[in-house]
Amino acid sequence: MQVTSLLTHHEHGPECGCGHDHEHSVVHLWQAVLGVVFVLNAFIVDWLFAQGDTVASASAFIGAIILGYPIVVTAVKDLRVGRLSINELVAIAVLAAFSSGDYKVAGVVAFFMLTGEIIETRTAEGARASIESLIKLTPTKARRIKKDGSEEEVAASELAIGDVIRIRPGDNVAADGIIVSGQGSFNQATITGESLPVDKKSGDEVFAGTQNLTGVLEIKVSRAGEDTTLGRVRELILAAEKTKLPIMKIVDQYMGFYTPLVLVIGALVWAFTHDLTRVIAVFVVSCPCAFILATPTAMVAALSAAARLGILIKNVADIEAAAKINAFVFDKTGTLTTGQLAVSRLVPIGEIKQSELLRVAASAEKYSNHPTARALAQIAGEAGVPLAEPQNFAETAGRGVKAEVGGAKVLVGRAQWLKDNGVSEDFAKSVDLKETEGWSLIFVARDGKCIGWVGLQDQTRAEAKESLAELKEAGVRRIAMVSGDRQAVATRVAAEIGCEEAKGECLPQNKVEFVRAVKAKGYRVAVVGDGVNDAPALAAGDIGIAMGAAGSEVAIHSATIALMNNDLRRLPFLVKLSRSTRAVINQNFMFGVVFIIVGWTVTVSGYIGPIAASILHVIGSLIVVFNSARLVRKGEELEHFHPETEEPPRQASGQLTPKLA
Repeated sequence: MQVTSLLTHHEHGPECGCGHDHEHSVVHLWQAVLGVVFVLNAFIVDWLFAQGDTVASASAFIGAIILGYPIVVTAVKDLRVGRLSINELVAIAVLAAFSSGDYKVAGVVAFFMLTGEIIETRTAEGARASIESLIKLTPTKARRIKKDGSEEEVAASELAIGDVIRIRPGDNVAADGIIVSGQGSFNQATITGESLPVDKKSGDEVFAGTQNLTGVLEIKVSRAGEDTTLGRVRELILAAEKTKLPIMKIVDQYMGFYTPLVLVIGALVWAFTHDLTRVIAVFVVSCPCAFILATPTAMVAALSAAARLGILIKNVADIEAAAKINAFVFDKTGTLTTGQLAVSRLVPIGEIKQSELLRVAASAEKYSNHPTARALAQIAGEAGVPLAEPQNFAETAGRGVKAEVGGAKVLVGRAQWLKDNGVSEDFAKSVDLKETEGWSLIFVARDGKCIGWVGLQDQTRAEAKESLAELKEAGVRRIAMVSGDRQAVATRVAAEIGCEEAKGECLPQNKVEFVRAVKAKGYRVAVVGDGVNDAPALAAGDIGIAMGAAGSEVAIHSATIALMNNDLRRLPFLVKLSRSTRAVINQNFMFGVVFIIVGWTVTVSGYIGPIAASILHVIGSLIVVFNSARLVRKGEELEHFHPETEEPPRQASGQLTPKLA
């Protein structure tokens, strides 16, 4: 029977969760319970009272009518629109048992068929609810701040771009926005799949549906309602449930032939045996619920597991496609690297210590907004180095800064900047790095003398090397990196993360050509990028995976799969999940086929009757459901991984160490 329930509290639309189009009649829970009571009463009366045949038959008759009515009505609605489906098999089985005069059998068969329907429906709805629970956390109310500074409570649907709302500890954010004041720690698991809280401060973006754990903040709304990241994610997840795998479409095509085939088998059984109970049992056991549930239950479970980890799959067919991927093409900046400068080398000249060099440089850069200044401030904070207040701060864009730190005149910037400001010594000879390989070098001078230099680079992601190794273990035969950066930089990054192939100096069209060339060699290619400037390449692959799509409308819409955070370990998980899903679907199909063949054998032979057949029907559905449910727990080991906090310390000669001298 179809996945959408006959037993429901409201009228369903024309589409069910499994993708089959059906009409559905409605039976309330109290009606089903009442029908079961009448049928059970018939058995009890028949057992306790020898002269109670009339009462037992009447009770069973009423119970069978109550339980069989919604099944028959559904079948009639199908026939009215010219649709022949498995609903008719169930209805014929119930009517045949009813016409035989054995109302208890008719009632029990109807009850177990409805029970199987309930199990299927509740499972599909339960798995869907686990997805909905991720995306229905936007509060219905919000505290909007009026122009006079007072606070008013309004419906979240009334929020508009530019409104300022107040978020208290424990509140869920009502709309996407930018923090204008305050700071707090946010649980972003609903959007990014990260289990650890993320600290946010003024200027940072927050997403609807995330929870503020600490602090009181004021947020300026940038997106509201269905335009929020959460709203778009919700629409795409629900749209994915309505899509079908090719195998599901094949099942739909053959269901129109299956019912007539079963009717012919039933007619042959009657012709040879004249045993109506066998015919009824054949009809009951022929209902291929396990077969039809094989794909939709596995798909919904896989979507649920992926959504829990912040993997947004737009079309269930992409799950099948991911199982066949044997080549990955990565963008570099923002994908395999963080896309932000970080201090990697801190080399003092002379007697000065690393901690003093860092203190002087970071203090002088304290009021600069340059990425170099932010990198110095970050490493100083991590190392616990206190910063001094700079005096007479001045910055020359693209060259460096001047400031007084502790009464000394400090210069921080490019080598030429120091030379232009009177530092004449040959300080560049101490550098053992090449800027052509992606290093950004700044020099620090105090009172006209160079005291050291700092090497910064775009850091590779902490989990990149491990993730690529896992992809190779999973059977991915080719992993390549394409980048618009210089070839020397691309080669260095590839060597750090274990990527065997790197191509630099690529324009967007060059990336597309590279992907097409790989596909032309017979590979199934997944392209991974940031979703903003890699849209053409993402579209060129068999599947496109956008990294860090949270908050980025372009990223969400430019790829077939979007990772809501930047954890590369989601990629090998996605491949493994897709393969596990395919394996589960195959197991379910095999079980469904075997179940029907064995069922026909035992019912035609007369070994089991209609009641036993209806019980077997429920058991078969349960086995498929539970087998698919195993997928829901996939990836639990990734929920506690947080790459930003688990980056290994960089230790090498002349490099930063966890504790500065």
